[in-house]
Amino acid sequence: MKGLVITGGMLGAAILGLGFWWMAQGSDAGSDGLPLEVAVPELRGPAKRGAELFAESCATCHGENAAGSGQGPPLVHRIYEPGHHADFSFYRAVRQGVRAHHWNFGDMPAVAGVSDAEIDRIVAYVRALQRANGIGG
Repeated sequence: MKGLVITGGMLGAAILGLGFWWMAQGSDAGSDGLPLEVAVPELRGPAKRGAELFAESCATCHGENAAGSGQGPPLVHRIYEPGHHADFSFYRAVRQGVRAHHWNFGDMPAVAGVSDAEIDRIVAYVRALQRANGIGG
C-alpha cells in the first residue's frame, strides 16, 4: 500500500510539472500559439544569405521571419531552441520531412532542391532570430 501511495504521489507531481511546463511554453505566444512579433537583428554572413533562402524555401509555411503561419509553426519558439532541436533536426526535416509532434499543422514534407550548404545558412538565420528573441542564448 505504501508503494502505491508513493507511486501515485510521483505520478501526480509529474502531471503537475508537465502542466507548468506546458503553460510556460506558451507564455510568450499569442492565443493561436504563434509569437506576437519577432525581433530581427542585423544579419551578416551566412545568416544574411540564410534569410533570403528561408524566404524562398521555408516562409510559405513557417511565416515571415520564422514567426509561423496558418500552415506551419514558428521556428522562433522555445520548442526549437538548440537544446531541444539541434541543428541536425533541421537537416533531417528538410531531407526526410517530419511527422507532426509538437503542433497541429500536419506532417512536414521533405523540401527538394535545398543543398546542405543552403541548410547551413538557413539554420544560421533561424538561430540568429532565436538569439535576438531570447531563445537558446
